Amino acid sequence: MGFFSALLGNKNKEQLSNAIKDGAFLVDVRTPSEFATGSVKGAVNIPLDKIAGQLSAFKNKKTIVVFCRSGSRSSMAKSILEQNGLSQVINGGAMEAVRALTRA
Repeated sequence: MGFFSALLGNKNKEQLSNAIKDGAFLVDVRTPSEFATGSVKGAVNIPLDKIAGQLSAFKNKKTIVVFCRSGSRSSMAKSILEQNGLSQVINGGAMEAVRALTRA
């Protein structure tokens, strides 16, 4: 099993890859200090603890990809967004997986 298959599963990897190619709104939910050390090109930083207060930033986005260091915080961010009526959210998981797909 390949690295990305192990991380994402084949179906999720394909969905994530297609979303990125289609210009998804990339959101790094790590802290500002983590974001400052590097992220994915084109990503915005909306930390997990600020997601609920920044819902307007997500409105009218075709697809949203949230990611973090390992996938735990992005999973929580996805849940918060879905609880607030946003259905087009993909948990990209680990930043490195998302970064690799933006280079593909």
